[in-house]
Amino acid sequence: MNAMTHTHSVHARDEVVVRVTGGRPLTGRVMVQGSKNIALHLYAAALVADEPVTLQGVPAILDTDVCAQILIHTGAHATVAGDQFTVHPAEHVTPEVHPDLGRRVRTTCVLAAAVLARHGRVWFPRPGGDAFCARLFDRHLAAMEAAGAVVTSDEHGFTARCGAPGVRPFTVDAGTPYGPSLGATVTALLLAARAPGTSLITNPSIEPEVTEAARFLNERGVGIRFDRDGLHVTGSEHIAGGRFRVAGDRIEAATMIMAAAATGGSVTLGGITTHHMPTGLTAALADAGILLADQPGGMCMALTGPLHAVETATGPHPGLPTDTAPQLAAMLTQAHGTSIVAERIYPRRDTHIGGLTAFGAAVSSKGAEIYVRGVTPLRAADVAAEDIRAVTALLLAALAADGTSTIRGMYHLRRGYGRLLTNLATLGADITTLPEAHPCP
Repeated sequence: MNAMTHTHSVHARDEVVVRVTGGRPLTGRVMVQGSKNIALHLYAAALVADEPVTLQGVPAILDTDVCAQILIHTGAHATVAGDQFTVHPAEHVTPEVHPDLGRRVRTTCVLAAAVLARHGRVWFPRPGGDAFCARLFDRHLAAMEAAGAVVTSDEHGFTARCGAPGVRPFTVDAGTPYGPSLGATVTALLLAARAPGTSLITNPSIEPEVTEAARFLNERGVGIRFDRDGLHVTGSEHIAGGRFRVAGDRIEAATMIMAAAATGGSVTLGGITTHHMPTGLTAALADAGILLADQPGGMCMALTGPLHAVETATGPHPGLPTDTAPQLAAMLTQAHGTSIVAERIYPRRDTHIGGLTAFGAAVSSKGAEIYVRGVTPLRAADVAAEDIRAVTALLLAALAADGTSTIRGMYHLRRGYGRLLTNLATLGADITTLPEAHPCP
């Protein structure tokens, strides 16, 4: 019987609000969760294995539960118990990504590629996830077609079907106008892992999500090597199972560091080191006046003085991760001078601007660039957002603001962070959660 042990409902959104009384410096030590983005791609990678796989250190987030249910829908036996995500190969296959749940995560195409690689056919809905901008997924479809699939679409989704004997070796370009596609690189990796021969992925992403998925596959018998031409993948007739640990979440670590900096505090983080932090991120933090140093079992941060304005841009690894840009903007409201944060991964990323303005922040956008003028005294606000990192940015602003703020959109926060509110409270934040009140009919 397919099963899953979890504490969240994946079918209903939470009606919960958070109240934050700001102005308290965050200090202390907390553990960082397993990486959300790495884990989501590994959940798909586990589907291509011929033996049971256990992923250790997975984050306790809604997207983990959603992915488990998607795997169960395909016929796999998936369980989530504590920080372990275990997958047994399907005995009876349903070659379909769940039509509703597939729209709840951004790795829809990657999950579909895993099913296609194993079974030669799949139906899947259009990808979901955060709504800060339109997501391009043409490179995913190009990889499926290059692997021999005929891809058709209608208003509900896509069907990809390979002829016998299944996926074939291929060459595909993972490049986009905004740089290499992380997701499409993993999609191509999973397809190539089951193809009988060597495939080539040109212009591949080298984000940790890709390198960890590659390491997972390589340890299980898939031949993988990088060179100037791209990523060479030699498929295997049998992909082994076993255990694999999810790396620490560099985005959550950055969030905790920025929250501490915005409130004038200092934190120690367990489960992650400076080695896991991209140089584009550490450079921006250093320019702002934040010192990072490794300690046994983790790392610590401290301010070298008042925060300074920075000029930076998101970019492919090891650049500044786009998923840290909204939180960075919130922190920079407390920095002296005018900062510029340019978005170079997506056409734009500014859904947090309206909420920050409600706090009194002097923040604006022009095209793909965000301008932040500080230091700005923030005041309590009643705000909401519709994507993970925008909600997180508003939470950081509330921590630095004078008074008690109310934040809606906790469903999105729980998609990306399993213990963020608890960790912030451990560090001294005044945070309470309560059901959202609705007017009587």
